[in-house]
Amino acid sequence: MPEEIPTTEQLMPAAFFGHGSPMNALESNRYTASWQAFGRSVPRPRCILVISAHWYVNATAVTAMPRPRTIHDFYGFPRALFEVDYPAPGLPELAGEISEIVKPTWVGADADSWGIDHGTWSVLVHAFPDASIPVVQLSINADRPFDYHLELGAKLAPLRARGVLVVGSGNVVHNLRGLNWAMVDGGFEWAQRFDSDAQERMLTDPTGFAALDAHPDYRTAVPTPDHFLPALYFAGLAGAAPADRPEVLIGGYAYGSLSMTAYTLGMACPSTGEGAGSPAVGTQAPPESSNL
Repeated sequence: MPEEIPTTEQLMPAAFFGHGSPMNALESNRYTASWQAFGRSVPRPRCILVISAHWYVNATAVTAMPRPRTIHDFYGFPRALFEVDYPAPGLPELAGEISEIVKPTWVGADADSWGIDHGTWSVLVHAFPDASIPVVQLSINADRPFDYHLELGAKLAPLRARGVLVVGSGNVVHNLRGLNWAMVDGGFEWAQRFDSDAQERMLTDPTGFAALDAHPDYRTAVPTPDHFLPALYFAGLAGAAPADRPEVLIGGYAYGSLSMTAYTLGMACPSTGEGAGSPAVGTQAPPESSNL
């Protein structure tokens, strides 16, 4: 059992980010501005725990290496994106803490197979650019139903009193085959309907977020669950803290079939202003040949 970590009365905030294209790591737009404002507004965390859409495997595990590698889990993008390095340290002891907190749910410790993927670093290069805060990732177990992920998110709530910033990173609406490169900042009607209804659910009844699989637009908005599931972890955290109300950090759409909505919990959303939105990915990276 790990050494007991003292708790504090002040809870760390939590967040969910719609991370969109990896190109956001290199861009300056209204989404990246909101991520920067978020990073400036939160108390300095002891560690950042990220549930990223891009560690979607058949197990529940936590990275437990002292120096996680920067993973470039995509192809078809400019060389500059592959040269991005986010050299944040890890925090191996957090794996033991999480294992104890979520019992009887089993969580493995990954000492060498994963690291920091682009669902994590494309946001953190803006929110915490000096990469000095330890970063740990929690995998998404593809074998488990929605309720499992919602409940596991709720079980992570005590970490907020231990100085851990818990972050989900995905996209509530994420349909790569539906991308329209001309709709740089636009959303199809079905995408807007689903994202709007999801937003209402998150803000009023976060524990009901898992029921969105019954929504008439769900199959189009969420053809695969990997990018949707990180929002369930945030919803679980919100449901476990009824005194804290989720807020929308920023909203918007990219290429018709991606929603960029981001949420915070336990903090007033900082003002980020307006401006240009999505990066110009370009048609040289067709949807089936890239990992957004």
